[in-house]
Amino acid sequence: MQPALEHTWSQIQAELRRTVTDSTYHLWLAPLRARAIEGQTLLVGAPEEIRTWVADRFARVLETCAARVLGDGTAVTVVPLDQPLAPVSPRPAPASAGHPPDVFNPKYTFDQFVIGDGNRLAHAASLAVAELPGQAYNPLFLYGPPGLGKTHLLHAIANYVDEYGGGISVRYTTLEAFTSEFVGALKSSSIEVFKRRYRDTDILLIDDVQFLEGKAKIEEEFFHTFNALYETGSQLVVTCDRMPGDMNALADRLRERFESGLVADLRPPDLATRMTILRKRVQHDGIQLDDPDAIVPIAERVTNNVRALQGALIRVVAFHSLTGRPIDRSLVTHVLDGLYPAGAGGCDRVNTVPEIQAATCERLGISPEALTSPDRSARVAWARQVAMYLSRELTDATLPAIGRAFGGRNHTTVLHACRRTTERIARDAEAHELVRSLTELLQRPDDDRAA
Repeated sequence: MQPALEHTWSQIQAELRRTVTDSTYHLWLAPLRARAIEGQTLLVGAPEEIRTWVADRFARVLETCAARVLGDGTAVTVVPLDQPLAPVSPRPAPASAGHPPDVFNPKYTFDQFVIGDGNRLAHAASLAVAELPGQAYNPLFLYGPPGLGKTHLLHAIANYVDEYGGGISVRYTTLEAFTSEFVGALKSSSIEVFKRRYRDTDILLIDDVQFLEGKAKIEEEFFHTFNALYETGSQLVVTCDRMPGDMNALADRLRERFESGLVADLRPPDLATRMTILRKRVQHDGIQLDDPDAIVPIAERVTNNVRALQGALIRVVAFHSLTGRPIDRSLVTHVLDGLYPAGAGGCDRVNTVPEIQAATCERLGISPEALTSPDRSARVAWARQVAMYLSRELTDATLPAIGRAFGGRNHTTVLHACRRTTERIARDAEAHELVRSLTELLQRPDDDRAA
């Protein structure tokens, strides 16, 4: 590596270490090496056994960290570590000067979406919208619990239009990002720029509109954005965790707008669909299974959430990397027993952070006050780490929300706790049994737990 490139790469590595957890950095990012800079593209070499995984999972974080060092517009291409470099095509200029073009997750395509009875209508409607925006179903309202593929379908629409739309403009955002930009526009007196950004588009995709409830000003702006798009024949697709009729705090006029198009639900996948999802992920990521049926226990135990299903597979791969054990039924069962015990109902029950805190305190003999206090003694710190780990795995709470529930700690503290717990249960049988038994207790139906 040339001295200038080596210096640049060390700066990017420092940014990566600040951005991801230590375990993630050492497992997946530390083996990477900068190979060359061609125009605005940084070529990053990765060992062959992790190259596909890194390209899929860490493309965005690599580009973000590289841009902090090399400047906006920097692209990153993950290439083989030890093969001759092929020339890189010049990167097209940004679409507009005001905002960078939206980045859509390249792995979220219609080809990669596994269709089952629980999502067939949502998939068909999303594909129809991508093929005939503004003509098929407008608006399209996708609803269902977290982790079933709503965001995947939004990005699939965007990727399809990007490739086959012939220049049709498409914009993706979350309601949280929409809100932040709106507030920023108000403060900087640039509200007209904000309006043009969201109204001068052919397809607008918005995730998690349930967060509109209780935000009168945001709801008002969203309503006018909706009308502006609808009147010009532009397509709107939104996702939510509930039906429009169940959004009680939403104004009737906006609820009626949502119900005026097609409302399609996504339900948990059946066993055959779960197996297909896992097999597709294994093939796509080039994961080497020592036993072809090793993934069967994952499909049997993780029943309600596609994100959790893939997360369990990632956890198995991480344990394999940490311990060197082959990926067979024995390893998979060992990993799953910590969070998805056999006979626990596939984690059907959704827990809350307070009940996880209470169960952890009772099992480890500490007070709830100690769990949220500044006390950093080994006994209290371990209990806090376990409770944070379980809160992340067994609830839908965000990292900042979990941190607030533990005495106002920040999200990096929660990530650190999860990393430390993962490492400890990988090597410590007693820690593994503690997490497994707590999970089993928390996942029991209420009546069984009371008994």
